[in-house]
Amino acid sequence: MARKRRKKQQADPVQALVVLLMLGSFFGMFKWTQSLIGAAIAAGCILGIYAAIVILYNQKQTERLKRSGIKEIDEMEGRRFEIYLGHLFRMHNYDVEVTQATGDFGADLVIKKGSKKIVVQAKRYGKNVGLKAVQEIRAALDHYGAAEAWVVTNRDYTEQAYALANSNGVRLINREQLIALILAVNPANKSSGQHTTPIEQVMPSTQIATSIEEPDDLECPKCGYLLVKRSSKRGEFYGCSNFPKCRHTRTMNETAEIV
Repeated sequence: MARKRRKKQQADPVQALVVLLMLGSFFGMFKWTQSLIGAAIAAGCILGIYAAIVILYNQKQTERLKRSGIKEIDEMEGRRFEIYLGHLFRMHNYDVEVTQATGDFGADLVIKKGSKKIVVQAKRYGKNVGLKAVQEIRAALDHYGAAEAWVVTNRDYTEQAYALANSNGVRLINREQLIALILAVNPANKSSGQHTTPIEQVMPSTQIATSIEEPDDLECPKCGYLLVKRSSKRGEFYGCSNFPKCRHTRTMNETAEIV
């Protein structure tokens, strides 16, 4: 079957307007002053103003994206979800590289903390994630020479995916763990969408603190999920993001567990 031709990208009307303004200011200033330098400065001022507006707009969009909750995530496109996870992991003190949209060898993000490299596949789905994601990220583990492989979704995983991940050492972060990670850096964000597990069920008697001060060992020794900082009436502690399936906790001095 013949390959469909790609549609030509439409010109950005804003950029076209900026070009016209630059040309107009250049020729207008040159006609007035008969100076190429003055004309170039006039055109450069237009370009500088446009660049400043673009930077401010992108910063505003980035801050808005970083404040996204699970409701906004459910409405994101796949690439935007990848970029969002990049911001989320940076807020958890990871060094993050969001890979190119195509030819990523199964890894949407490569994150690092210390000497540990982790490959991550992002799945913004409307249904449970199956075997393919586990297979792809496991292949990416070897390609990138990473120590761990994770899949992150706004939904859950099929039983087959859980079984394969368990036998291949792949960590699956589902909707509940994703909500916990969001609240760990933005506790005020309790937006939830349809089919969202209530926050009270994820963390019924605790509230995640605003700041994250994670231990060097981020893994829960019982289930292998992330440890996140939480607070309760008894004070601050590290709890497993797989709660309530895993109730492992660790005191702030990282030497004893809270019973």
